[in-house]
Amino acid sequence: MDEAKLTELKHFVAKCKSDPSILHDPSLSFFRDYLESLGATVPSSASKNEDYKPRSFVVEESDDDMSEEAEPEQVHVKEEEEEEIVESDLELEGDIVEPDNEPPQKMGNASVEVTEENRDASQTAKGKAMEAISEGNLEEAIEHLTEAILLNPTSAIMYGTRASVYIKMKKPNAAIRDANAALEINPDSAKGYKSRGIAHSMLGNWADAAKDLHLASKLDFDEEISAVLKKVEPNVHRIQEHRRKYDRLRKEREDRRIERERQRRKAEAQAAYEKAKKQEQSSSSRRPGGFPGGMPGGFPGGMPGGFPGAGGMPSGFPGAGGMPGGFPGAGGMPGGFPGAGGMPGGFPGAGGTPGGSAGGFPGSNPGGVPGNYDFSKILNDPELMTAFSDPEVMAALQDVMKNPANLAKHQANPKVAPVIEKMMGKFGK
Repeated sequence: MDEAKLTELKHFVAKCKSDPSILHDPSLSFFRDYLESLGATVPSSASKNEDYKPRSFVVEESDDDMSEEAEPEQVHVKEEEEEEIVESDLELEGDIVEPDNEPPQKMGNASVEVTEENRDASQTAKGKAMEAISEGNLEEAIEHLTEAILLNPTSAIMYGTRASVYIKMKKPNAAIRDANAALEINPDSAKGYKSRGIAHSMLGNWADAAKDLHLASKLDFDEEISAVLKKVEPNVHRIQEHRRKYDRLRKEREDRRIERERQRRKAEAQAAYEKAKKQEQSSSSRRPGGFPGGMPGGFPGGMPGGFPGAGGMPSGFPGAGGMPGGFPGAGGMPGGFPGAGGMPGGFPGAGGTPGGSAGGFPGSNPGGVPGNYDFSKILNDPELMTAFSDPEVMAALQDVMKNPANLAKHQANPKVAPVIEKMMGKFGK
């Protein structure tokens, strides 16, 4: 592409970046349609946002790396904008109470040795507490039960009983502390699990409540536990379904993000490959001593017996400075291809080569390639030009031209055999 046109194009792109609204000019509708076909998003014509960025990944090549002939097409990987996942409110059944944040109640020292006298006194205090409970005097009951616990701190029943009174007083945290103390003394305390389960349900800790109440029911089933479970379990199920739903949505969102990232990396890798391929082709065409511009000394290192050998290229390629030792110009290929001695069973076709058996390139004149052969077919073939830069391929070709009988030993070489076959096809056309 002409350098002046490239400069104008760069100025136009810079202008579009600074003022995207110009893309809505009716005269640029063709360009806008092209951008949208690539997955780009053209902003509204009403806004001029200098900080506008397209919602797509763009893998760009620097100006220094671009081919002189054409600017490579940008690779776009569309990135979807996704809203944050906001969990909806979960409607649950059952009343909950405000947590009690009072100082912890007095607890007994379980390490002390309880005397028989203290144990009896503890039972007496418990009796007074039960009487107060029956009369509805809960505060008084707590006082008597606290006295009983301090007298006999090794009794799980005392703690469990006081926990049940705290539940009646709607003090779930105090009840949980007493239930924990009861279960430390007796891990199989049904009253401890029941009190703690009911206290958790009062605080809205539905999963913990269901767990404790099921354990209590296994140890000592009663109707109160069953009644509370009927209120707790539906909430537990709703919570589980709610969590599963949003866990699934988050996973799907993460999977989409991973896929977009994979597509982005794939696009970058493809762009890098195309860029490297263009650079390799460009460097091959500009290599000193290579095509075009003449080949002083022929192929790298010269080719004894070359294409075809001595005799060179008196007239050279059109516009070239001649190719001493290289491809011959008009007048054929002295010694033919591959050289003296011909190629038994060589390249099929009429004409043959002097000094060789019938064969040679199809349609060749005596003496090798016809003078009117269009060598641009080889020069414009990037695969052949790349192969000629491979020392292994060149060494094999030289070996064949020194001794045509050596062709057989190179036919199994995956690098050499395709090159010779392709060259035969070129000369045969």
